[in-house]
Amino acid sequence: MTKELIRATMATTAETFTGRTDRAEPRGFEESAALARAARLETLLGDPHDPANPHGLKALFAADERRETPAETEHLLAETGLGSEFVPVEYGGRLTRADLLAKVLRPVFRRDVALGFGSGITSLFATSAVWAAGTEQQRRDTARVLSDGGRASILHHELAHANAILRDEFTARPAPGGGRLLSGRKDVIINAARADAYVVYARTDAARTPRSHSVLLLDPDQLGAGVRRLPRVETTGMRGCQFSGLQFTDCPVPEESLVGRPGEGVAMALRTYQVNRCLIAGTVVAAADTVLHSALRAVTAGRSRPVARRWQAPLTGVFADLLACDSMATVALRALSLLPDRTHVLAAAVKYVVPDLLRENLEELATVLGSRGYERGGSEYGALDKLVRDLPVAGLGHAGTAACQAVIVPQLRALAERSWFAEEEPPPELFRSAAELPVLDYRLLSIAGGGDFLAASLVGSAARLANVRGVGGQMTALADLAEAFVTELRALREACRNLPAITPGSLADPAVCVLSDRYALVLAAAAVLGVWEGQDGSDPFLAAPAWAVLALSRIGGRLGVPVPELPEGCVEMVLEELIQRFRTGRSCDLDATAPAQ
Repeated sequence: MTKELIRATMATTAETFTGRTDRAEPRGFEESAALARAARLETLLGDPHDPANPHGLKALFAADERRETPAETEHLLAETGLGSEFVPVEYGGRLTRADLLAKVLRPVFRRDVALGFGSGITSLFATSAVWAAGTEQQRRDTARVLSDGGRASILHHELAHANAILRDEFTARPAPGGGRLLSGRKDVIINAARADAYVVYARTDAARTPRSHSVLLLDPDQLGAGVRRLPRVETTGMRGCQFSGLQFTDCPVPEESLVGRPGEGVAMALRTYQVNRCLIAGTVVAAADTVLHSALRAVTAGRSRPVARRWQAPLTGVFADLLACDSMATVALRALSLLPDRTHVLAAAVKYVVPDLLRENLEELATVLGSRGYERGGSEYGALDKLVRDLPVAGLGHAGTAACQAVIVPQLRALAERSWFAEEEPPPELFRSAAELPVLDYRLLSIAGGGDFLAASLVGSAARLANVRGVGGQMTALADLAEAFVTELRALREACRNLPAITPGSLADPAVCVLSDRYALVLAAAAVLGVWEGQDGSDPFLAAPAWAVLALSRIGGRLGVPVPELPEGCVEMVLEELIQRFRTGRSCDLDATAPAQ
C-alpha cells in the first residue's frame, strides 16, 4: 500500500478505498500498443460462444474431438502476424516485454490452450536460446522465419521424472570432417512435422555434468537423409496440437548450427525457461477464466434472482484465486524486464503454484457446473472438460513440478540465511501496471543467486499495513493477513536454516517438498499484496481491499496459517464485481479485458 493510499484510508476511515480516477497514470506506449493488439485479436476471433463462429469454442472443440488442428483459425492468427510477437523489436518484431506478450496471447488462450501452443508460443520457447546466445546471423534468420509465419520446435533434453515430451534425447558427436553427427529419437515433439526450424538440446558430453549439453539451430530442409519424421502421436490433452517424432541417425549438422558455446545447453535452458514458465502461468489463467464464465452462466441462466448462496463461496473464491494467480504471474513477467538477474527462483515458484491452484479451481467449478461439466464440445459448458485434459500437458505434469522443485529447494537455505528479512524491497514499478519497464533482454537473464525481492516486498507491505490496522473491517483483515504471512516467513526461515546439504535425494524428501510448497505460497501472497498496493485508483474494485482479503484468506487456508473471519461485505463486493464482469463479458483477470464489439 502506498503512503498516499494509507493517508487517504486513514483520513476517511472507510471500509474500502475506491480511489479517484483522475489519479490514474496514463498507460505507457508499449502497454497501450499491446492492449490494442489484444483487442484486435478479440475482434478477429469473434464471439467465442457464437456457435456459427468458425473461430468460436464450438468450432475449436470440434477440431479437438476430431484430433485436428483448427486450420482456419491458425491461418487467421498467421495472417495477423502472430509470429512477430515472438521476435524482439531489435530484429523487426513486436516483443518488448514478457508481461505484454502475455496480454496479447490471452485472447487466444481464452478460447483454447492447444490453439495457443500450436499457433506459436512454443516457437518462442524454442527460439529463446537464439535470442539469449545466438549469433547475429542466427537471430536474423530466426526472426525472418517467425515473422513470415513459420514455426520453430524445441527438442528438449531428457529430464528426471520425464514424461512423453521430456523423455529421450539426442546426442551430437564431432564429425570427422568438421561439424557434428546428430543421433537419437524422440517420439513426442510439438509441431515437429510442420516446423521451419528445430532448436535441439543435444548431449555433447557423456559425463553427467552441468556442461553435458549444447544447443543446435537446424533448418529441417537442409538435414538430408539423416533424419526420419515419425508418425503423429495421439495424446489425451491438447489433441488439436500436432505431436509427432523425429529420429536422427548420424545426421551431419554444420558447425555454425551451434548456438552459444559448447556445453552451455543446460545453463541456457535454466536461463530461458524462466520466461517460458511465467508465460505458461500467465496465459493459462485466461483459459480458466472461460470455465469460470461458463459456471456463472450455469447458475444465472433463466434466473432473475441473485446467485444462490451455496454457489457464492466457490464462485467468488475461484475469482479471487484467478486474480492471485494473475498477480503472481504478472509480477514475475514484469520482473524479467526489471530484475532479470533476480527472477530465477520466482519463475519456478510461479510455475509451481499457478497450475496447482487452477487445478483446484477446476474441481470447485465442477461442483457448480454439475452434470453440465461433462458436456463435451459445447460452446456454453464444454470448456471445463477441455481444460481438465489440456492443463496437465501445458504444465508438463509431474515433470514440470519436479523441475521447479529442483530450482527452489537448493536455494531455500541460502535465502533463509542471507535474504529473508535482510533484503531491500524491489522498485515500486514492479507492481504498477502503467509504469514503463526496460525491454526484455534474454541475454541479461541469470541463474546465479539473486536474493528474494518478493519476500522483502511482503515484509514491507505488512509493516505499512500495520499502521492502518485501527481502521477496522477489511483493512484490519488485510493487515492481519499480511502479518500472518510474515510470521509464516519467519517460521520458514528457521526451518530452512536447519536444512542439511542438498543432494539429489533431497527432492524426494517429503519434508523438504513441504517447505518448497509453503515458500511458493508465501510468494503468491506477497504478489497479491504488492499488486494491490500498486493500484493507482483507476480501477475501484482492484483498489479496494476486498479481493485481496479473499485471495489471501484462501492462500492462508492452504498454508494453515491463522486466517481472520471474512469481514462483512467482502464476499458480496467480490461477487458483485464478478457478476458485472460476466454480464459485460469482461475477463476475470487483472486487466478485466472488454469483449470484442
